[in-house]
Amino acid sequence: MQQMNAQRPDRIKRDPAPSRAAYRIHRLWLTPLFRALLRVGLPSFTVIMLIGLYVSDAENRERMNNIAREFRAAIETRDEFMVKLMAIDGATVPVAADIREVLSQDFPVSSFDLDLEAMKAQVETLDAVKSAQLRIQSGGVLQILVMERIPAIVWRNNQGTVLLDAAGVLVGPVETRMDRADLPLVAGEGAQDHIPEALDLLQAAAPIMDRVKGLVRIGERRWDIVLDRNQRILLPADDPILAMARIITLDDAQDMLARDLSVVDMRLGYRPTIRLQHDAADGLRRIRVSEIGVTQE
Repeated sequence: MQQMNAQRPDRIKRDPAPSRAAYRIHRLWLTPLFRALLRVGLPSFTVIMLIGLYVSDAENRERMNNIAREFRAAIETRDEFMVKLMAIDGATVPVAADIREVLSQDFPVSSFDLDLEAMKAQVETLDAVKSAQLRIQSGGVLQILVMERIPAIVWRNNQGTVLLDAAGVLVGPVETRMDRADLPLVAGEGAQDHIPEALDLLQAAAPIMDRVKGLVRIGERRWDIVLDRNQRILLPADDPILAMARIITLDDAQDMLARDLSVVDMRLGYRPTIRLQHDAADGLRRIRVSEIGVTQE
């Protein structure tokens, strides 16, 4: 027994403490950031690397693009996304026709292929359109709400005759003056820049409006009011409304415009002057000659 014990070597007892490397690995594993990198970062990096390797091949990229295009087309061409017709509200027949011509859109078309902002800008390029709103209604209807410019005056210039709104913005051409005889007439270069003032003058001349044929812009700085019977009122550049009010007062008091006058000049407010018609001036001269006893040959 002693001999067997003598043959068995004494076993070396292991130190229960971990090695330095094992201790460090254990401590590292207890770090939240390290565990997150192993659990999330490493798998994510592996997936990204595999995807990168896959898309680095041109054929794979083309295959993916085709799949994406087919998927998008399948969604965009669904019936609920198709626009089948256009409806225009708030526009007259000629303006509506111009809008359809400007947009020139073929239907049916996917709503994803319609750039509503660009189409709105196209519609608002028309002179007669003040503003427009575009929206797609249920049932596949492209709804266009139009606010037209309202013609307020006819402007005759060297290029022809056009309609302007109350702000002087172009509405559109007009063939002849008689096509819009219901609107007042202005003429002269630069008149379009002073339409609000012209409308105020016409309002001030309301008591004699049945005799007013139109307004003429002179030298791009002042107005003349043209009346029937070849009469003309010359207004000053400054405060023409006040000068017009004085004309109306004089006419009410003395029937001045009913007389044989050709021109009433109000350009000098402190000294208004009048000019007689040619026949009236000749008659006045004859009266003066007879009063002084001189005989004309």
